[in-house]
Amino acid sequence: MVSTDRLLAFAAMSFLLIVVPGPSVLFVIGRALAQGRRAALTTVVGNTVGAYVLVVCVALGVGSVVERSALAFTALKLVGAAYLIHLGVGAVRRRRSLHAAFTGEASAHSSLRTLWEGFAVGVANPKTIVFFAAVLPQFVDREQGGVAAQMLLLGLVFNVMAVVCDSVWGIAAATARDWFARSPQRLSLVGGAGGLTMIGLGVTVAATGRND
Repeated sequence: MVSTDRLLAFAAMSFLLIVVPGPSVLFVIGRALAQGRRAALTTVVGNTVGAYVLVVCVALGVGSVVERSALAFTALKLVGAAYLIHLGVGAVRRRRSLHAAFTGEASAHSSLRTLWEGFAVGVANPKTIVFFAAVLPQFVDREQGGVAAQMLLLGLVFNVMAVVCDSVWGIAAATARDWFARSPQRLSLVGGAGGLTMIGLGVTVAATGRND
């Protein structure tokens, strides 16, 4: 299995990657501002499941195909970017109905839909794809055998850390939203801001290049 030294080194590198807000964190913040704490935490779970699917793909050798193929990488990146922009535009258009949803006068997105949206962002995150495909294999001790199991363990460490960090971001953003929710105008403003954040994130993801 993975040695303690390699595990700690991977955890340290993972922490540095996780604490810097990327597509998943910004999406969680946008969801928290637009829909509140529950939606933010559900999004975190979806993001985590999506990220771990990437880990499984890398462990099975599929991740290297995406990392090495410019076409596959670009296609996945653009699909994820388009989806983010679509969600952002929808959030901006619905910003004036947020107060009704907050007070229970209208139904919010179902937990399953929110979970799916978080999953879609997590599995199409270029930052995570490159990290798992290019960095994760470097911490595997191939002489010890069980390469796939080592990758799955390292990926689990990454995702546990990501859940904690992303949840903190989501709860903090949702707490700020509560203040805005006291006024329909404030809530409309924050809903629009959340939507614009998602649109900007989609544009950023689309512009993300490869280091090759």
